[in-house]
Amino acid sequence: MSRVQLALDVDDLQASIEFYSKLFNTTPAKVKPGYANFAIAEPPLKLVLLENPGRGGGLNHLGVEVESSQSVHSEIARLSGEGLFTEEQINTTCCFATQDKVWVGGPDGERWEVYTVLEDSETFGEAPNLLIGSNGPESSAAPCCGSN
Repeated sequence: MSRVQLALDVDDLQASIEFYSKLFNTTPAKVKPGYANFAIAEPPLKLVLLENPGRGGGLNHLGVEVESSQSVHSEIARLSGEGLFTEEQINTTCCFATQDKVWVGGPDGERWEVYTVLEDSETFGEAPNLLIGSNGPESSAAPCCGSN
């Protein structure tokens, strides 16, 4: 099963957890300092909340969660074959999970990741934040996908 991921910047994590718990009638699957995610069954959605005071209400990034590393590698080959620039992060720690992922930038600067979770982690992660636009990615000093 794969599902779309929507990662939002929020000003107040606790207030956002309360709102989205009511909106989707479910509790978060994971809550860590500055971070929460929901594995919503209906509609199938992975909702990620990243606490970034002053940036609340904005889109952080988009993604597709897939079942396996093999699926991530298949997407790397497919996207590269389509001529899209990809940035691979294999066995990286991001968002309190060890993941295999690939990033690709949309024509308007939106960031998409295709990823699978290998295991949970106690740390948020240190992989570079990718700011991906039509001209390719640029690294920033921010950790993984947490803030841009």
